[in-house]
Amino acid sequence: MREMLEYQANRIEAVLAQHRVPGRVTGGRVTPRWIRFQVMPAMGARISRIKNLAEELAAALNAPTCRVARQGAAVMVEIPRDDPKPVRLLPLLRTVADVPPVTAVLGIDDEGIPLLIRLPSPDVAHILVAGTTGSGKTALLRTMVISLALRHPRRGHLALVLIDPKGGRAFGCFERLPHLVRPVVRGAEEAVVALEDLVRLMERRDRTGDSRPPVVVFIDELADLMMVGGREAERYLTRLVQRGREAGIHVVAATQKPTSAVLGSLVTANFPVRLVGKVATAQDARVATGWSGTGAERLTGRGDFIAVAEGRLFRFQAAYVSPEEVRELVEGIRQQAMPTSALARAYLLPQAGEPVPA
Repeated sequence: MREMLEYQANRIEAVLAQHRVPGRVTGGRVTPRWIRFQVMPAMGARISRIKNLAEELAAALNAPTCRVARQGAAVMVEIPRDDPKPVRLLPLLRTVADVPPVTAVLGIDDEGIPLLIRLPSPDVAHILVAGTTGSGKTALLRTMVISLALRHPRRGHLALVLIDPKGGRAFGCFERLPHLVRPVVRGAEEAVVALEDLVRLMERRDRTGDSRPPVVVFIDELADLMMVGGREAERYLTRLVQRGREAGIHVVAATQKPTSAVLGSLVTANFPVRLVGKVATAQDARVATGWSGTGAERLTGRGDFIAVAEGRLFRFQAAYVSPEEVRELVEGIRQQAMPTSALARAYLLPQAGEPVPA
């Protein structure tokens, strides 16, 4: 592989030289899904000219697509691997210890380090997940749900509400999860009722000052809910994302249609963290991430994501857990303290201070 990488680095430099944008490849990294080259442009070289060469670079590297993005003073040139490798959630969980409460596992970043997100953090609170069909959006939601449930396997430590306006296909494997405060919500009308109940819970907690247990609301296909559920759905959801964090209520909402017309100011003002997979257009990428020029429309799909948080942008590969694995883990969690499922025993996240399973 080393010879191939050197050859590709030479090809990148040749394309830049041919278009009179001098630069040198100074390093790179091979991840499970893509190959990244770090290019240092010569003094005075315009970054925009390198970005405009994405198609020429893809052709020179014999790649189906090429993503060019600035990172500090360097420019990253990324192409997909010919032999992509998935990131499996269950082996990844065994590498993670001392996880704070209400923290979901996302995957690994471009340095190969596990990426986690703590929902009660003031910089998080609520999360928007965006991506087209095939981006891995729904699979990422399942990864987040099961990683939270495994961190809090006992009743009373965490409550979950799972909403799928399109019929429950996304969350059907969680039907028997003991953390659910109501069965998986199917359909827009039922979703509006669930959101109204959550607003009432928030108001009651505001009066009493009690925010336990934390409640995490997962919504698949937010745009469909907003269109079918109408103003009621938008009103309840807006109240939750504006005031929910103080009451211990967090919203993780996903959509494959991240358009301003559908989401409007709801997303712009109230979702500090965005997890964005491959989207259809550069305009969708800008709405979903809140940034211009992220290249989210050129991601490779199947779990290839960008995270936008705290004014920074991270590339990461989402961890994958199959619906069959989820069902087995759910059955193990149902056994609470002494799960009978070997899979659940092996991968239940330790409580703070407890050793990671051998």
